[in-house]
Amino acid sequence: MEKTTAKVTIGGVTEEYPLGISYSEIVEKYQKEGEAPIILVTANGKLRELHKKLKKDCTIGFVTTADSIGHKTYKRSACLILLKAIYDVAGQEDLDKVVIHYSVGSGYYFTIEGRISVDQDFLDRVKARMKEIVEEKLPIVKRSVGTDEAISLFHKHRMYDKEKLFRYRRVSRVNLYSIGGFEDYFYGFMANHSGYIRYFDLVLYDDGFVLMLPEAENPQVIPPFVPQDKIFRVQKESREWSDKLDISCVGDLNDRITKEGIRSILLVQEALHEAKISGIAEQIKERGGIKFIMIAGPSSSGKTTFSHRLSIQLMAHGMRPHPIAVDNYFVNRDQTPLDEFGEKNYECLEALDVEKFNRDMLALLGGEEVELPVFNFKTGNREYRGDFLRLGKDDVLVIEGIHGLNDRLSYALPVENKFKIYISALTQLSIDEHNRIPTTDGRLIRRIVRDARTRGTSAKETIARWPSVRRGEEENIFPFQEQADVMFNSALVYELACLKLYAEPLLFGIGKDEPEYVEAKRLLKFFDYFVAVPSEEVPHNSILREFVGGSCFDV
Repeated sequence: MEKTTAKVTIGGVTEEYPLGISYSEIVEKYQKEGEAPIILVTANGKLRELHKKLKKDCTIGFVTTADSIGHKTYKRSACLILLKAIYDVAGQEDLDKVVIHYSVGSGYYFTIEGRISVDQDFLDRVKARMKEIVEEKLPIVKRSVGTDEAISLFHKHRMYDKEKLFRYRRVSRVNLYSIGGFEDYFYGFMANHSGYIRYFDLVLYDDGFVLMLPEAENPQVIPPFVPQDKIFRVQKESREWSDKLDISCVGDLNDRITKEGIRSILLVQEALHEAKISGIAEQIKERGGIKFIMIAGPSSSGKTTFSHRLSIQLMAHGMRPHPIAVDNYFVNRDQTPLDEFGEKNYECLEALDVEKFNRDMLALLGGEEVELPVFNFKTGNREYRGDFLRLGKDDVLVIEGIHGLNDRLSYALPVENKFKIYISALTQLSIDEHNRIPTTDGRLIRRIVRDARTRGTSAKETIARWPSVRRGEEENIFPFQEQADVMFNSALVYELACLKLYAEPLLFGIGKDEPEYVEAKRLLKFFDYFVAVPSEEVPHNSILREFVGGSCFDV
């Protein structure tokens, strides 16, 4: 007799369901009012969209909009609904391109090209249409087409970035998503229907607007729009340079690599970095009286190489830089504060001997000779090894650490003697006009490659630790970034094509039964978009060398 039911285990309880029932029907009774909605499931550890059907016995887990993957699904689905609403309000004939650029606060910055005036009236009409779509609970339909058919469709819809992108895909089929007749390609899973996307707002900003969305920690609340103008300007400038290079998306990069190689792109990008670093040194020189150059940035932003390159430029401008690692002022490990999980919290300010740091820096400012500490990471204690320093007229301290922009670290130092620099890898490249590359993905990939090379850490371990690293950044770095005197974007438009060769073998090493496999699979799929290039021609002083090896600096 043919089997008509399957056993489904949820939370340790097993029940029978008819074969062919959708996951959305199964999870419906588990969704409680006021809680974050279940937007995806895992079936036997594999991520599944809710429209998928039950085919065999399985154990189901829930993914809500409060989870990282579920939150990304929410934001992706919101972008699809936004695009549908824009095309409904503006009409296909007046639109050339709608482009998603980068994160601004908790939302995404968009621009529109075509015969459209992006003003408050237009945004109000788009927002009203989005609300209608949400209320209608329109199904988000997924279909698979051949790659050649997808390329033809993208050409017909004038989505030329996607057309170019899929010329380099080796897969034979492409998944497309549609809602109410509007069809598009998205990198990642979608919600089951538009009714999930209840929380959003649209805010005019700069030359476009921001789609405001909830944070994962509070998925039913839109945070206030607080523009961060300094970092936005850096992102916009990087994007403008990408446009000048004629490389705004992955398809553009692949075209250049296959037709002319990587050399010219590489040389221009590295020259831009050098010019920026030289300009920062010039600013420090012109301001006068600067003794403490405070450098901070999130994980894998290239702080160490940047500090070395800045020091060289400072010397070229007649100054004598001395590197100071704030990590050398860690309290002894037995005094390290604990976090809410009872684990040692190395990333909080209290893990540093702030008082000692300020006493030493003030003494140096006053012309005294100071013996600087060295933290022994093997013994977990601060040591003194005869490293004495006295500042002369042209001496400056290049101080690097995650708390560098926090005035609580350097509370005793005169403001006029400090110069603050924020560095981050703000990826300027997009997959296509509707699929951005999160800056966190670029940094995670950098860290996977570097940690495997320098620390013997597996990709599995790096991925597992990443959420904790991100929490530390949100608490200790990002709140202070707008206090910087200057910002430096360390991302290189070509770097992911190089990192692919190093990262892929590490990611393939994660087994299907590991919790980190879902993230590894996502990153491997992401790398499928890129034509890989070797790193032989990358200069030895490049920030990329901090991650792939071969740097001329001690990194």
